[in-house]
Amino acid sequence: MSTEANKPTPSFDPQLLKQLLAERKTAGEIEDLLKDLRKAFIEEALQGELTHLLGYEKHSPAGRRSGNSRNGSSRKTIRTDGSEVELQIPRDRNGEFEPQLIGKHQRRWDGFDDTILALYARGMTTRDIQSFLRQKYDIEVSPEFISTVCESVSAGVAEWRTRPLSKVWPILYLDALFLKVREEGKVMTKALYVAVGVNLQGRKELLGLWLGASEGAKFYLQLLNELKSRGVEDIFILCVDGLKGLPEAIETVYPRATVQTCVAHLVRHSLSFVSEKDRKELAADLKRIYQAVSEAEALKALEEFQVAWDRKYPVIAKSWRARLGPCPPDV
Repeated sequence: MSTEANKPTPSFDPQLLKQLLAERKTAGEIEDLLKDLRKAFIEEALQGELTHLLGYEKHSPAGRRSGNSRNGSSRKTIRTDGSEVELQIPRDRNGEFEPQLIGKHQRRWDGFDDTILALYARGMTTRDIQSFLRQKYDIEVSPEFISTVCESVSAGVAEWRTRPLSKVWPILYLDALFLKVREEGKVMTKALYVAVGVNLQGRKELLGLWLGASEGAKFYLQLLNELKSRGVEDIFILCVDGLKGLPEAIETVYPRATVQTCVAHLVRHSLSFVSEKDRKELAADLKRIYQAVSEAEALKALEEFQVAWDRKYPVIAKSWRARLGPCPPDV
C-alpha cells in the first residue's frame, strides 16, 4: 500500500453535522442532501456483504456457476441521526443472505455521520475504512469479509466523488466550514468545502465535499477546475462569501458566471463591529437594505443607513457600498 494510503485520518469533531447545518435557512434541504451519502454508504456495504456470500462480483460470469445469484432488492426504511433513509436491501435467489450491517429487524443506524462525511470528503484511507467497518459491525467477522465490504464501499465512494455532472447549473453555492480535527496527535482547524448546486429542474444536489487545511481562493480554484473536469460547462450564478481572491478564481474557470455575495456573511461581518446596545437598531436598518424590492430602494436605504451610522461605524456602509456598486444614472 502506498504512503498516501497509510496517511493517518483526521478524527472528526462529533458536532460536525451541527456545524454543517448551523445558521442556514435551508437546513432541512441540506439534511436531505446528506441522506444520500448515508444511503450510498450503507447500500454499498450491503452489496459487499452479498458479494462475500456469493463469492463473485456483481455482473460476473462466475455467478452462473456458483449455484446462487443476486435476486434484486427489497425496500426498507431505517432511522439514522435525525432522519429516515429508504434503503434497497439486496437479495439472493436461495434466501441465504443475512445482512449484518443492517439486520432484518433493525430500524436504527446512529452515530456515524461524521465518519461518513470524512469518507466522502477524501478524509479516510482504505485502512481507516476497514477499521471503521470492524467497529460498526461489532461482531466477529473474518478479515476476508471486511476486505470484501471495504472494496465495495471504496469503489462506491470513488464513483460518487468522480461521477459526471450536468453541463449547466443555474445556481451553485460554495462555502467552507471550519472544524476542529485531531491529526497525528494534534488538534487543528480544518476546512470542509461544500458545493451544492441547483439543477435545471430546481432541485438541489450535493456536488462534492473536499477537506482542506484552510479556506483559500487557491483551493476554490482547484475545486472549480475539478467540477469542470466532471462536465460542468456553465454556471449562471455562484453564491459565495466575501473571501479575497474568490471572484478572480471563479472568473478564471467560469468567466460568464455572475458572482453573488452571501448576504448572511455580510450581515455577520457588519455586526462584528457593533456594540451590544446598538446591534438591534443597526440590524433593523441593515434589513431595509437587503430586503429592498429593487436596487434603487436598496441604494436609498444604504444612503439613509450611512447618514445614521457612518460617524460611529464608518466601515459598515463602505463594505455594503462595495457590494452594491454605484447608483445608476437614471435613479
